[in-house]
Amino acid sequence: MKLKESETVELKRSLSQLEDSLRTVCAFLNHKGGVIYFGIPKDGSIIGQEATDANLRRISQQITSRIKPTSVPCIEEIEIEKKPVIKVTIPKSDNELHYFDGVPYKRSGSETIVMPPQEIKNSILRASKFEWDGQICESASLEDIDETKVKAYLKHREESRKVSSSLNMSVTDFLVNIKAVSDGKPTHAGILFFGKDPLKYIRYAQIRIARIKGTEIFNDIIDRLDCEGTLWEMVLQAEDFIKRNIRLAGLRTEKFQRVDRYEYPIRALREAIINAVIHRDYLSRADVRVFLFDDRIEIINPGSFPEGVSPEKPFHKPVNAVLSNYMYDIGFIEKYGSGIYLERKLCKENGNEPPIYELHDIETKVIFKSQVKAVSVDLQKMGHQFVLNDRQQKTVEYLMERGKITTKEYVSLHNISLATAKRDLLEMKKKRVIRFIGSAKTGYYVLHDTVNDTVNDTVRVGKKQ
Repeated sequence: MKLKESETVELKRSLSQLEDSLRTVCAFLNHKGGVIYFGIPKDGSIIGQEATDANLRRISQQITSRIKPTSVPCIEEIEIEKKPVIKVTIPKSDNELHYFDGVPYKRSGSETIVMPPQEIKNSILRASKFEWDGQICESASLEDIDETKVKAYLKHREESRKVSSSLNMSVTDFLVNIKAVSDGKPTHAGILFFGKDPLKYIRYAQIRIARIKGTEIFNDIIDRLDCEGTLWEMVLQAEDFIKRNIRLAGLRTEKFQRVDRYEYPIRALREAIINAVIHRDYLSRADVRVFLFDDRIEIINPGSFPEGVSPEKPFHKPVNAVLSNYMYDIGFIEKYGSGIYLERKLCKENGNEPPIYELHDIETKVIFKSQVKAVSVDLQKMGHQFVLNDRQQKTVEYLMERGKITTKEYVSLHNISLATAKRDLLEMKKKRVIRFIGSAKTGYYVLHDTVNDTVNDTVRVGKKQ
């Protein structure tokens, strides 16, 4: 097997490169750990490195004397292709930030780089068990708390958890008890859940969502929304946006009844968005982003999973425990630690593949794939013996996605005259491709039932069809 460099593997021709290797040792300690091989150049060929006692002692002394806090690696001689190679295994350091000659390094792909100042600060705070959501929002005051939102929280908590909404203490004392206020000031959690204008103080806590045409991020944006308000209000706004920008998929049951349902399980998407805002890294200045493509939805949040937690083992270890508790109280979270299991269950029930989690050092991405296969609408192949012009073809695709279209929208969509639009629409109506609903002034066109059934039967996905 030919070795190659990666974020956890470094290849060195000989011990003449030991100085540079020390930076990599520091980076591995601050990253996921890693292995350095002496006697293997970057091309992966094996040239060998003599593993004398003096060489092994030299490596050990340089690492322990110049990298602080001290860490003792495993240094050993191995044989590859009958040639001696020195292998240095560096563990990941869970609790401390390491420095080489006073400078902290990190791993970026197969490169070793100096750790940026903000990342140094974040690493120190995490190592000290810093809880961001429980810290005071210094620039805010009690005047920034909206009592109507506190009352809404109490009402939702009563409905979801059967806890009385009546208080036997002042609102301020109650907020202190739930860690929304500390030392006479709102905490970050307090502002994000009960603030009059949370984004005024924590702008990067926003959810940004966009519907993008096609399947690539650089394509045209069809619709977008920068959510505003408290965390729970933004979650609801994001859910509404998704509902109006995804399709209804037709499904034939075993009893030959047609059931219309969204191409994605809405509750699973909502669960993923909630996870994104309560488990994100708020020390990062990035937003939570949601992208709707033709074939998938991507939900991206700053930060990775906590140490020891993975999509395969998603036990409850909240990054922001206070915010997590608030979401649970109002019924947005049903059971601690069950979110990913619920997403998988809901996807299966809806006919979707399980969500895909992509974990990176600085962000987490969850991908939901559509159960509706993208199709090029060809009505002739579907058994309708007529041909549509390009405008009419595009209109059928538009109706598949949006559901309805007015004559005015048809003119705008194709940049044509009103007379041409009326002629196109009348022809499609006569061919029973579309039908008209409503009055002459306020009515609109939808796909004709026969065409709609054919289209949905063509794109439907499910085990029982």
